[in-house]
Amino acid sequence: MTRLVVIVAPGSRGDVQPCIALGRGLDGDRVRVLAAERFRELVTGYGLEFAPLSADPGEILGSDGGREWTEGGRTPATFLRGLRGALAPVLERLLADVQRGAAGADLVLAPTLGFLGAHLGASLGVPDVELHYQPSVPTRMFAHPLLPWAARLGPCGRRLSFRAVDTVAWQVLRPEVDRWRDRSLDLPPAGWCGPRRKETPVLCGFSDAVVPRPKDWPVRVHVTGYWFLDPPVAWRPDPRLRDFLASGPPPVYVGFGSMRPSEAERTFAAVRTALRGLGLRGLLATDAESDDEDLLTIQDVPHAWLFPRTAAVVHHGGAGTTAAALRAGVPSLVCPVFSDQPYWGDRVSRLGAGPRPLPLRELTADALTARLLELSGNLLFRREAQYVAARLREEDGVARAREVLLTVS
Repeated sequence: MTRLVVIVAPGSRGDVQPCIALGRGLDGDRVRVLAAERFRELVTGYGLEFAPLSADPGEILGSDGGREWTEGGRTPATFLRGLRGALAPVLERLLADVQRGAAGADLVLAPTLGFLGAHLGASLGVPDVELHYQPSVPTRMFAHPLLPWAARLGPCGRRLSFRAVDTVAWQVLRPEVDRWRDRSLDLPPAGWCGPRRKETPVLCGFSDAVVPRPKDWPVRVHVTGYWFLDPPVAWRPDPRLRDFLASGPPPVYVGFGSMRPSEAERTFAAVRTALRGLGLRGLLATDAESDDEDLLTIQDVPHAWLFPRTAAVVHHGGAGTTAAALRAGVPSLVCPVFSDQPYWGDRVSRLGAGPRPLPLRELTADALTARLLELSGNLLFRREAQYVAARLREEDGVARAREVLLTVS
């Protein structure tokens, strides 16, 4: 019997694309993706059902609350308070959208945000599966990506760091979510401890080649490999981009995804200065125009197609962009802003696929010039990036995830 699998994807494009790839791989199931309205064509273009979420991550990050969230303090408590401030205006509508979009589901796949999958599964009487885009299951091997300093606290402290982040995150969202459970889902409030999660399967959409699986993770946690989404067969690059790539040596790509620097003009001026000073061609992902002969501004170009055609990638360290750069086998410099981005920057550096991260708030022409000199002058970065890419090409994360989901009932 055909199942209706509902995938909740409330984040940016880097969160939505893996969900589409995962959904396409669920042969024999109907798949409905819940995402912001601007991703409707992207989802339906791959043959999946779509239901809209009124919370658009791009608009949230561009709002005053969103900028306060991304550019505020660097502690987890500040990050989570900022999350509440950014979501507060839309959270009630978002929860209603999620409930409406999940109607009729036989299986719910959702990220850990507010434990949405657990609430929906309990209300509908169906199983749920957690989707993790970064390591979020307690372990003694390393600290939570939001609490890197906890690594100094020893095995017990590292494990407790995950509990601490989960507890604070739940308390931040608990009032609205408990009200939603009571008024809309016909469930009692989850209370201080939140919903019970002991037996819920977890799909980790990242690779063991990038984050080695801790030995103390339970068997319910599956590190499947990345869920890569290749461009549609009919997709073609803009002639300007095609001609630019053909007119000289591979360029350096610079883009910060959904992150919007508060001083964007200053940041991109520093990028131009650094590239020009080193005689490097560049691709700059921005809405602004440029008349530089060796710099082309671009917007929506699939990373899977573009990154293998570049000399190096400078990016914000989102999980999806990091994965795409590693898969392309090109060295990368991560310029993190917040959340798990510093963690991914550290992983790239530790894998030898790029230099140490350069926080976006510290990006100047001089600082970027020094890092680009490392990228272009250290051949070991490219060698290690290609080694990781070879390992990623051996994996099929979607197929592995499908195998796991076939056992969930």
